[in-house]
Amino acid sequence: MVRRSPEPSAASAERETSSDSRIGAAWKELRRGAAMSVLRDHLFGSGDNALEPGQVDTLELLVARDAWRMSELAEALRVDPSTATRAVQRLVKAGIAERTACSDDARVVMVSATEAGRVRHRAIVDLRRATLKAMLATFAPDEREQFAEYLDRFVAALDDYVRQLDHGS
Repeated sequence: MVRRSPEPSAASAERETSSDSRIGAAWKELRRGAAMSVLRDHLFGSGDNALEPGQVDTLELLVARDAWRMSELAEALRVDPSTATRAVQRLVKAGIAERTACSDDARVVMVSATEAGRVRHRAIVDLRRATLKAMLATFAPDEREQFAEYLDRFVAALDDYVRQLDHGS
């Protein structure tokens, strides 16, 4: 005899729908909410001095090593090379990145963070760390650990889902 799993109860289906809705609403707020706009300005600057999140991602990679080939940088950012080029152009214009010719092949453009870029990155990292510490202060240590585990799993699931989309599955 084949044993079947019981059908989900209406209550469990309602809880799933409710939690799915809450997660969806939270995701939207994280991406577009008014609080996120204020936080972005707090972390990355405002006005002419502001950096966009993609520029901060680029700067984080630039400070991680001495220099990057543009193609490697685009791959590490998981963006199209033209998108990486635009991000770098804005960083160069702001004086926090520089382009140079590769010493092995003058046709290859290398990109690196300037000293001003390294200082700006350090300030962002320090401010982000203090901000997260303040935001997570209401969480007990075990709750922070659990939250980190859930976020890791969520990001992995997102990456897996996107890979499936990329492969037409």
